[in-house]
Amino acid sequence: MPLDIKTARLRLRPWRETDVQRFLAIYGDEQVWRWLGATPAPLTDPEIALSRIKRWAGLFDGPCGIWAVVPDDEVEPVGTVLLLHLPDKDGNLTDDIEIGWHFMPAAWGKGYASESAAALLDRAWLDGVETVHAVVYPGNDPSVAVTARLGMSDAGLTDVWYGAELRHFVIDRPADT
Repeated sequence: MPLDIKTARLRLRPWRETDVQRFLAIYGDEQVWRWLGATPAPLTDPEIALSRIKRWAGLFDGPCGIWAVVPDDEVEPVGTVLLLHLPDKDGNLTDDIEIGWHFMPAAWGKGYASESAAALLDRAWLDGVETVHAVVYPGNDPSVAVTARLGMSDAGLTDVWYGAELRHFVIDRPADT
């Protein structure tokens, strides 16, 4: 499958080494990192940002990967959308597929998370994925709203993945795909 994805208003593409400053702007923002359990503090080091961008480039496999989200009227990414295997409590990857999104506050409320995530769900269904999960930290109501717009069902609280108690949302592949 091609790595680049086009929606009505967005381009989803791999993060590039030239995106380091925007990556830092997103993942260095306290309003973003507070919902990222694996990130103990806002990201401020360009070398670490570049290392993550390079690591993320190697995660594209089948429907899975991590994409930069660029609105058609912008040059730089405003966020990230991902399809990845969920890690268990010990960090071992499971067969469960997660959909997720991280956007800079200036991009919140514009429908970018819903639009880009819907495109990744379509990609997952075309690739034969049967079930996709989302996990959200309690209190992250905007992300819960995205799961509802995607048609995901609330499966309650879980501590199965990431070693943290998270709200679990799930969606199964539609019968007509």
